[in-house]
Amino acid sequence: MTLSMLAGALPAARTSIWSDMWNFQIPATEKILRTIGVYVAILVIVRLAGKRLMAQMNSLDLVVVLLLSNVVQNAIIGEDNSLTGGILGAIVLVLVNAGMDRAAQHWPAFDRLTSGSPTPVVRDGEIVEDSLDRLGMTAAELDSALRHQGADSIGEVAVATIDPGGSITVDLKEAEQALSRGEFEAAMTQLHRRLDALTSPPPR
Repeated sequence: MTLSMLAGALPAARTSIWSDMWNFQIPATEKILRTIGVYVAILVIVRLAGKRLMAQMNSLDLVVVLLLSNVVQNAIIGEDNSLTGGILGAIVLVLVNAGMDRAAQHWPAFDRLTSGSPTPVVRDGEIVEDSLDRLGMTAAELDSALRHQGADSIGEVAVATIDPGGSITVDLKEAEQALSRGEFEAAMTQLHRRLDALTSPPPR
């Protein structure tokens, strides 16, 4: 290659790089529609898959969550690998998500439709079998989740629910609740006062 050919190739290469980075390779409208479509599809899939997927109860659930973004990546970007296209897709995702959050705040029915409601899995120390069947959760997985929340056994739990986001909320029975340091010190102070009252000599 001669110097003149090389000098002509460099501007062309710079133009190509600039074009690949900043020029849309598919129409912007298609990029927006693709992003919104994938967002809604993932929302429906997660909603139908239930709280178990969000909670990632076992390694299979974790694998699904990790692979989900890679599976739908091409559906969002299409034939567009430009920097501008990626930024536009990110902006659309943020705006759509913000709009969904606002709608959920203003209309509780919409929030229940998109997010669902808490599912009780334990009542008064007893497993709610129907809820576990609906969630596809085993008793062993529930027991492990309860232990992570401070319950030594299911019998200690007054109420346990799986929230729409997959987290588990546990209320222990009153007799099984841990005593805080402040409560312990207050009880000890009250006990000392009663002991002092019993041991102090009667007034003359």
